[in-house]
Amino acid sequence: MAYSKEVVQRFEAVLANPEKHSVGRLDKDDPHVATGLAGAPACGDVMQLQLLLDDDERIIDVKFKTYGCGSAIASSSLFVDMLQGLTIEEAKLIKDKDIADALNLPPIKLHCSVLAEGSIKAAIEDWETKKSC
Repeated sequence: MAYSKEVVQRFEAVLANPEKHSVGRLDKDDPHVATGLAGAPACGDVMQLQLLLDDDERIIDVKFKTYGCGSAIASSSLFVDMLQGLTIEEAKLIKDKDIADALNLPPIKLHCSVLAEGSIKAAIEDWETKKSC
């Protein structure tokens, strides 16, 4: 199975300059940081997504760490780019299909885009829990 041109370019860009592509972490104890973790046990891919939100629930910074294949890392990186500047409500509208289509993921790699969508759901759940406290 060959990776699409989009996956290869994004994956290589992340490897060449991880900080530029939001690889890293934020302080999970910061009250403005939401953290989500999602995994695909069947293939071993895991993604941690962290959002820094302002008082209007707008995403002002995003960091991720992904353990997995090139498609998982490319999906995570694209997803982070898509989230920048959105509100929580807008972020909820991004679906795994949007990521899969943008990267031309083959059916065998669709779980990588599902991983990204799962991480935002988990981060939003964390945010809503933090807000209610």
